[in-house]
Order: sequence, then C-alpha cells, then structure tokens
Amino acid sequence: MKCFYTGEDPDSTPIHILFRPDYEKWKSSQAKFVQNWLQATCFKAELNYPLCIPDSTGNLHSVLVIAEQENIIWTLGNCPHILPAGRYHIGDTADLLDKDPCLLGWGMGAYKFTGYKKDDHKTCRLSIDCVKDRVQIEALLDAVISVRDLVNTPASDMSPQLLYEYIQAVTKEFEIELKDVSGIKLLEENYPLTHAVGRASIHPPSFIEWNWGNNNHPKVVLIGKGVTFDTGGLDIKSAQGMRLMKKDMGGAAHAIGIAIAVMKLGLPVQLQVMIPAAENAISGNAYRPGDVLTSRCGKTIEIEDTDAEGRLILCDAVSKAAESSPDIIIDFATLTGAARVALGTEVPVFFTNDAAVAESLTTAAANVDDPVWQLPLHKPYRYLLDSNIADISNCSRSGFGGAITAALFLDEFVPDSVRWLHFDIMAWNTRNRAGRPKGGEAMGLRTVIKFLQQRYS
Repeated sequence: MKCFYTGEDPDSTPIHILFRPDYEKWKSSQAKFVQNWLQATCFKAELNYPLCIPDSTGNLHSVLVIAEQENIIWTLGNCPHILPAGRYHIGDTADLLDKDPCLLGWGMGAYKFTGYKKDDHKTCRLSIDCVKDRVQIEALLDAVISVRDLVNTPASDMSPQLLYEYIQAVTKEFEIELKDVSGIKLLEENYPLTHAVGRASIHPPSFIEWNWGNNNHPKVVLIGKGVTFDTGGLDIKSAQGMRLMKKDMGGAAHAIGIAIAVMKLGLPVQLQVMIPAAENAISGNAYRPGDVLTSRCGKTIEIEDTDAEGRLILCDAVSKAAESSPDIIIDFATLTGAARVALGTEVPVFFTNDAAVAESLTTAAANVDDPVWQLPLHKPYRYLLDSNIADISNCSRSGFGGAITAALFLDEFVPDSVRWLHFDIMAWNTRNRAGRPKGGEAMGLRTVIKFLQQRYS
C-alpha cells in the first residue's frame, strides 16, 4: 500500500475523472488558459491516459483522465508510471459514487517487479481517504502482487523448495497447518504422479498443503499447478516454447494469491490449499513417452506426451481433494496452448461440472471487470483420450480441442458428486495495458474472490 497516503495534503494534485460524454461540458467550464492548453495539446479524450494540466505559471495544476463506465477499474491504471512524482487525490468525478475500483486500479498500476533491477525511485501516491472498503482493496492488491511476483521470479530462484519457503513467509501471520511432502516421501504418501514428473530434476518435487478456517464451515479446496520450470521433458520444447516456462507455476501462484485474500478477508470457509510442485526436467531417470503410471486413485495413465505434465500433477491434488467431499474444488493451471488459441492471451478459460457455478462466476466476472469465459466440458470428446493399454492417455494425439480434452482428463478424477471449477490461464501479460504491466499477471483471480464472497458470505 506504499502507493497510497492518508490525511490532508494541501500540495496534493487533483485528478479529475470524466466520462467521455461529459468532457465538452467540463471543458467549457474551465479557465481560458486550461481550454487553450487542451486545444494546444490536441487532447482527444483518450481513455485511461492522464493529461497533465499546468497553471498559469507552468506548474502542475491538475490531471484529467477520461474513463469508460464498463471498465472503470482501469481508469487510473496508467497514472503511477506516467505522472510526475508527488501526491494526488481524486477530484471531480462524473457520477462516480464508488471510487474503490479506481483506487484498486491505481494500486495495480503502481506495481513494479524490482527484484533484479534497480528501481527508479519515482513515487506517486494517491489519497485513499475516499475508500469505502479498505480491507477489500488491501486483500485484492496483496493477492495480485503475490501472483505477479511469483510468476515474474526466474526459475533459478523458484524451485519447489523455494516456493514452499515463500508460502511459509506469506502465511506466517495466519493460523494454518502447513505441510510439505518432498522427494521419495511422495511415493510413501501416495502422490505418485508429482514424483514421476519431478524426479528427473535436481530440485526434489513437493506436495505442499495447508489448511485454514473453521471445520464447521463449507470446505473450499484451491489447487494450483506448480511446475516451476517446464522443459517439456523428453518431448522437449523448442527454445521459443521454453522461454516463458518460468510462468508454468502460474496456477500455484493464483491458488496462493486467492488463499491470501480469503484469509485476510476472513471468509467463513474451511480452506484447503494444495500445490503439487515439480520441475519437468530431463535426465536419465525422466519419465518417458509410452510409460504407464498409476495415479493416486488407482487409475492407470499412458504417457502420450511428457509435455502434458501439468494435468498429471494436478491428478494427485484433485484425487486428494475429492477424498474429503468438499463443497467445491477450484484449480488453476497454465495448462494448454489450445486455450490461448481459442480465446487469446488475455481471457482465461474455465470449465465446470455445475451450471449454477458457471452462472454465478460469469456474474461475478462482470461485477469486477475481470473477464473469464466458459468452454464446454464436452463428454463425447472423451474418446480422444482412450488408451489401448491403460485406463486413459494423458493427452490426445489429435490437435483438436486441446483445452477441452485436458479438462476432460482432469474430470476423470473428480467424482460426479463434487462441484469442480477448472481454470486454464495464461498468467502473463504480453503487452502493457492500464494497470496491467507486461509480465506475470493474475487472471480470473478477482472474479474467483468475488464468487467466493457471494457464495459464502
């Protein structure tokens, strides 16, 4: 929350937020030198882009930002990186009764990943005195920042063990039961697929789990794919395909971020978080195409492609989660390129076995301007995962419906009686946008938090 301040500051600069239809009326009410400045700068009322307006002496007088009502959250997202250092407050607004989305957008826009590069130390701070729900803003920002930091961190500093240490650090303020099963102990405690995927790495694979909340409340299980780096295994990726694979633990980052928000907000749930973590590396003991692995629940899996490893480690977690019959299982994974082909890099895909969950989630997404989109869990495509020698293949030889077949694979391990929600995400911004810098990104996170609040409040 370093990007905010509280208390009166006479030197604070006002930021005027206007909707485009109100711009001409506002302009005509301004002093002549302001109108001249707007004319001279050829201001075209560009959305979410701050215009600095000087006073008659040339000093900064105010800032103007044009907003759109559909995505009000991103109105101030560009400001922290564009405006000069100083303190600001929200001034004139047009029909903007709730300023919290703008505050949240400012906070997300102020994010910088500075672990390996010197910061420019430019500081823009916005007054948060107008906030309605500060706890909500802080919880969401902490969650988003955690996801971005985790995904942006190079794999050299994000092994399964270092991921566990990060979880230890961010959860120490809460009363939780944190457990880490690592290396050969994974076989002893029946997490065979996490062990198989990670055994070729010098960094031992782990199954990280924690529990929080009241056992009398509905049980919510969050699962995140924690592949800390993905070479593709023996079905090795190309250099280009491997370049961003530090983000292959983006699902784990989302589960951690959502869990942080749930705990900070004190939602009345019994929370269980599971992170199967492994590096999909290459060595003499790597698992092979054609191998048959036995899953936690006893189903056998023929390995069609070692690069379809994420769904394997998720099997351990989904099977473990189903054993306690929770109210809902939610998993996040950077699972398929097919989902990106279908919806591009900026809209996460979700699947669910419950129509009411889908409807509630879609409503939540619209309420918080955090888009998600449902793809069908089309059961007739299950034949694409048939194996001649095992219960199921880990992927289809066909190039069609890859996101759907990946979801259908996971669906095999979810009992019909358990609600299940599966996200196939990019976890990465390929370009800079207001409030969303290029790099690691939380996608669908605010939607899921809103969904959980609506479902369990």
